Amino acid sequence: MTGWTWEYDGYDPQAESLREALCTLGNGYLATRGALPECDADAVHYPGTYVAGCYDRLTTEVAGRRVENEDMVNVPNWLPLRFRLAGQSWLTPETAEVRDHRQVLHLASGLLERRTRYRIGEDRSLVVRQQRLVHMADPHLAALRTEFTAEDFAGDLEVEATLDGGVTNAGVARYRDLGGRHLTRPHTGSAGPDTVWLRCRTRTSDVRIGIAARLTADARITARHDRTRVHQTVRLPLLPGRTVRVDKTVALHTSRDPAISDPPAAAVDRVTAAPPFDALRETQLTAWAQLWRRAELEVPGEAGRVLRLHLFHVLQTLSPHTADLDVGVPARGLHGEAYRGHVFWDELFVLPYLDLHFPEVSRALLRYRHRRLDRAVAAARAAGRRGALYPWQSGSDGREESQELHLNPRSGRWLPDHSRLQHHVGSAVAYNVWRYCEASGDTEFLHTKGAEMLLQIARFWADSATWDEGVGRHRLRGVMGPDEYHDAYPGARQPGLDDNAYTNVTAAWVLTRALEVLRTLPEPRRRELAERTGLDEGELEQWEDVSRTLHVPFHAGVISQFEGYGDLAELDWEGYRRRYGDIRRLDRILEAEGDTVNRYQASKQADVLMLGYLFSPHELRALFARLGHRLDEDTWRRTVDHYLLRTSHGSTLSGLVHGWVLARARRAEAWTYCQEALLGDVADVQGGTTGEGIHLGAMAGTLDLVQRGLTGLETRAGALWLDPVPLPELSSYGFSLRYRGHWGVRLRLSRGRLEMTVPPSDRSPIDLRLPGRAVRVRPGETREITLPDLPDLPDLPGLAD
Repeated sequence: MTGWTWEYDGYDPQAESLREALCTLGNGYLATRGALPECDADAVHYPGTYVAGCYDRLTTEVAGRRVENEDMVNVPNWLPLRFRLAGQSWLTPETAEVRDHRQVLHLASGLLERRTRYRIGEDRSLVVRQQRLVHMADPHLAALRTEFTAEDFAGDLEVEATLDGGVTNAGVARYRDLGGRHLTRPHTGSAGPDTVWLRCRTRTSDVRIGIAARLTADARITARHDRTRVHQTVRLPLLPGRTVRVDKTVALHTSRDPAISDPPAAAVDRVTAAPPFDALRETQLTAWAQLWRRAELEVPGEAGRVLRLHLFHVLQTLSPHTADLDVGVPARGLHGEAYRGHVFWDELFVLPYLDLHFPEVSRALLRYRHRRLDRAVAAARAAGRRGALYPWQSGSDGREESQELHLNPRSGRWLPDHSRLQHHVGSAVAYNVWRYCEASGDTEFLHTKGAEMLLQIARFWADSATWDEGVGRHRLRGVMGPDEYHDAYPGARQPGLDDNAYTNVTAAWVLTRALEVLRTLPEPRRRELAERTGLDEGELEQWEDVSRTLHVPFHAGVISQFEGYGDLAELDWEGYRRRYGDIRRLDRILEAEGDTVNRYQASKQADVLMLGYLFSPHELRALFARLGHRLDEDTWRRTVDHYLLRTSHGSTLSGLVHGWVLARARRAEAWTYCQEALLGDVADVQGGTTGEGIHLGAMAGTLDLVQRGLTGLETRAGALWLDPVPLPELSSYGFSLRYRGHWGVRLRLSRGRLEMTVPPSDRSPIDLRLPGRAVRVRPGETREITLPDLPDLPDLPGLAD
């Protein structure tokens, strides 16, 4: 199928880490990197397997301090399968000549196919063909089929399949000085002539893990056990031109699984009942076909192929199986160990896409946040505040997981990490609650768990705001914004900045939305909530006041990133580019020079411009008007121009946000940034980071760029609102969505025309709002609408209706 494969030709050790991440297979419950099964973890290969929500905590002494970190655990490796001619060395790309090698990721079916031709002596070759799947229908199963063909020789082939419980978390070089041995108390056994099992536990979280493997081959299978591994061995006769086959089927359970009391026994039962590989492949194809129908995406050309890969990895990390789990959005997917598998604000870029395709998944991810609301309330209390203070990094139980020290690999120094001051993560949680409820119409969630989160996040902001008589406004002090470079004022003894514009504006939005929800709650529910939280009218009056008086700083006619930003020095951008080339991580460069990015008007990623990403033009104008400011087109255009020149794009999210904003502000430049977002992982533009795990927020964000950014799609007031902004490079595309009980609503935009199809059902018609007109589309109806001409001007006003 054109555009449905991702292929690599030739073996390249330097690129193996990137390929392993991008060829990861998963199903929302577990995922396994695309490493070659015959290779151990080393400087080239890293065959990690991760289970969603499986964390463990270890303490290490670093730079004279005891540092505690919680990691998503690299669970026992089910993948190993090595082979050799009897009496010879095991074959790997590092021990034998690779005559040709091809790896193909089949997106339509979730299959990873590999074909390698090893040289055996002078004129002989062994062809190895493998198919691998991590089952999307049964999330506890994975399977590997291996076929061997001898070219021009005969002999015996020894094949060894292993379950390895001796693995560690060692996939990120800069973490290797920290504890990574999370598995303990391994034990192995056999459950019949062809089935073996392994059990172990995590060290501190005491998650019990059971994994079982069934080997199928036309030969006698023997088992061998050692301290942390169990091996199954077969000896296969090879004849010239004939193919022999070995199938390895695996089941994995943990004590976190519902209705499981004995993970090893459950794994043995499941793998014993599992069908053969051919049947597993068929049901795998069916499961993926259903997902692709629900997330239909039609974008032509190379952009469409990359978007399909992004969607594939989003669905492998957050599938319908996620709805049954207590997990959040791991910022680097289930694809590697970067960020330790933690949950950040990246869900802000993921849930808006899921809301319109898999709302049950969005609801589960929001429930992850709600289950940790009490912990967030406790964190606020410990900081002397009321309400809920959500952590910048979250893991198993909702405590703050942000590291206190981080390593600058350029200087080799361990430095204080103040990123936990990014309290704006609470606003991201509130934003996702509101957008989910708008898209799904889930008033039950809004009136219960959603209202509780909104109330407590709003309460935190109101209680954190202090009145400044000199400014005549409320202020939020001692925070960090999304930029992440700036964590203090130059020369300051204490970290934190005052009145980060993004933080203050989003806090005002949260307060406004919370007041709106409380006004519309059924009276009995409102009384319950007030009684349980001690909410009274006086507090609501305070919220109303703070939501209108939070300080938004300006300088030189633009919105300031934070108070005092305009007083910082200008950086010699061209000089640093000439000296260093890639300056995405400008903070590391300056620190290695003995300087600090805190002295300069320089941002890692979009900060102020994030406001144009989160809010439509009319919403942003209304927010600033509520705060007493007129945000006109000239001010926004100057603000966009100012930060475009002062951002190093040290995050994969930065290009996405800039492309989104420029699609309406300066269309001629938008595609450059859109391409940056599209290529972020496939081209590893951050220079080696993708091999440690994909950037899930950026991948989902590119999908949402097509779904909402270019269409101007909003879900509000019970209607779908569209205000398309076609880019010349992406002028024809289509997608399906799920909206308020309507499954498979199809939208297609092409050359100034919009076509909308609503499948037959017993649901109410969909009200569609476009600039200057309203259309109602009934179930079973297709409507075609001519869109007004939009001149292709290089400086299209960014806040035009």
